[in-house]
Amino acid sequence: MSHVDGAAKGATAPAVLRDYALLADGHRGALVGPAGEVGWLCAPGWSDPAVFSALLGGAGRYVVTPAADPFVWGGYYEPDSLIWVSRWVTTDGIVESREALVFPGEADRLVLLRQVRPLDRPTRVRVALDPRADFGREPVRDVARHGDLWTARTGGLHLRFTGGGDLHQGPEGFLAGDLVVPGGGRHDLVLELSTTPLTGTSPEPGELWRTTEHHWRSVVPSLAGAAQRDATLAYTVLRGMTRPGGGMVAAATTALPERALAGRNYDYRYAWIRDQSFAGQAAALVGRYDVLDDAVAFVTDRILADGDRLAPAYTVCGGPVPNERSLPELPGYPGADGRTGNWVREQFQLDVFGEVLMVLAAAHRHDRLDTDAYRAMQVAVDVIAGRWTDPDSGIWELPPRQWTHSKLTCVAGLRAAARSATAELAGRWSTLADRVLADTAVHGLSPQGHWQRAYDDGRVDAALLLPGIRGALPAGDPRTERTRQAVLGELTSDGYLYRFRPDRRPLGDAEGAFLLCGFTAALAAWQAGEVVDANRWFERSRAACGPPGLYTEEYDVRQRQLRGNLPQGFVHALMLETAVTLGQVDPCG
Repeated sequence: MSHVDGAAKGATAPAVLRDYALLADGHRGALVGPAGEVGWLCAPGWSDPAVFSALLGGAGRYVVTPAADPFVWGGYYEPDSLIWVSRWVTTDGIVESREALVFPGEADRLVLLRQVRPLDRPTRVRVALDPRADFGREPVRDVARHGDLWTARTGGLHLRFTGGGDLHQGPEGFLAGDLVVPGGGRHDLVLELSTTPLTGTSPEPGELWRTTEHHWRSVVPSLAGAAQRDATLAYTVLRGMTRPGGGMVAAATTALPERALAGRNYDYRYAWIRDQSFAGQAAALVGRYDVLDDAVAFVTDRILADGDRLAPAYTVCGGPVPNERSLPELPGYPGADGRTGNWVREQFQLDVFGEVLMVLAAAHRHDRLDTDAYRAMQVAVDVIAGRWTDPDSGIWELPPRQWTHSKLTCVAGLRAAARSATAELAGRWSTLADRVLADTAVHGLSPQGHWQRAYDDGRVDAALLLPGIRGALPAGDPRTERTRQAVLGELTSDGYLYRFRPDRRPLGDAEGAFLLCGFTAALAAWQAGEVVDANRWFERSRAACGPPGLYTEEYDVRQRQLRGNLPQGFVHALMLETAVTLGQVDPCG
């Protein structure tokens, strides 16, 4: 059985991660695979249970695929949007399926658009729709048909589906059948899922498409330059993964393994404070401030509410991340078990307070801080003053130690904040930065003169490139360049950078290359005046994606495969920042 037939008939075999495209509307995201299958969609929100969970072996599915077999798959994003076009070349002709979540989205209601478009001759496509709420546990019930429109329930969700007049109920799921679309014609399918009953008339597909197109154009910056398309997509991903007025999810998925059978699969459907800082600072560089404003609002609310109890991550609405639990009813993505929740909620990560200061300082430079945000800045400084000597779990969320990166990130944040403060506060905050730096220089500097991972660990870590880039040290400080050379000498393989060496195995055996670190290496080389090296790192890292152009956290260099949850927001943020910094793109218009 081909992958296409299996998808249409209910098989749950996932595709490789590099082949999935993201649809997103700020409140949730869907992954569309090469056979036209919606492999993943949580509803109503990012961290709610999935209604289509084939990516983890769940029962729910929604497939629109050519009936002709074989075919060759391709696809592309329409400019300045997360409107994806699946394109199949069959023995009978060429057919496309245009896909989008209506944008901007609503918190309690999603609308998924699919438009089948044969380019040259009549085409038959196979459709299977069988939503299953709660990771596949809740079958469809209360089915009713009204001509071309179907209504139903699954779990606590109300469903309305238009365009399925030629489909029928069957023993294998909710709706299935073939649609015949004339050459040059269009056939629209509109799926709505809501936490409340769907009343009134069904929305008109053309208007939904126009609304979505218009709003994407209105929020995506106009960029120019050699990396324009990739940089624009990176910004679009950040916008799509950010809840309006709330947080940006780290990724749309859960439980996708970093390494097969290694027990390292996590739920990233939450908003990390550090990620908000990366995304906000990158967005500020392109001159569009909605992502920056949302990041500032999110971190301001959280730090004013929680102070020194600030968690590393929250739900996008600012609630606590649920405890980790397994999903034994799901087979999981091959090589990993299904799970939700994240134990990171219990950690103290000192560096996030420095990150809070940096994103607030970036907003100050653009005159976008209100009174609450300035109060949040003071709170973050007070926490650093009171806790900078405490062990913490650091950027990589490891057991608590005196991590050098955490200390230096606080130094960078304090220096950035001081430039936006009154003279009195600037003096106090700069003095605190000097104090933290002096202690770190005594305990976190190796005999060779470069920064080391922790006070009790003399190895290097790619995260140590970031504080120099962010201004923890004066320009030209020799410790910055010595650290860069040590990191590149120890953690580089085949043109990719690994975050650290966890054991004696060769790089790549324990984990994949970290794409965040590759873009950081480009920024560090640029800062050092190594223009050619900077662009080499940038081009190598931005090529580590599949046809849709999305990045995961890790890249398996040997197999040229994406590893971990998809897409990883902070990688897109650093890609965008690097493109702007290196002059690969320029804001225009």
